[in-house]
Amino acid sequence: MNSHLLQQVSELTVEDQLALVEAIWDGIVRNGDAPQPTAALKAELDQLLAEHDASPNDVLTWDEVEAAAIARMRQ
Repeated sequence: MNSHLLQQVSELTVEDQLALVEAIWDGIVRNGDAPQPTAALKAELDQLLAEHDASPNDVLTWDEVEAAAIARMRQ
């Protein structure tokens, strides 16, 4: 990796670094070069889908998810 470029990026704000990462990722996806999910990730997604299919009403509302996330961040 180009150390000069890395140094320039490290001088950006966190918000700008995240925006850059997002722009880079969007470009990768747009070019069709996004990596495929691993076998482990596919298995985990299949398990989560099976759990949802078995209990489709066992879900949280967005408000519940948001409240739990905020509570975790405050700990």
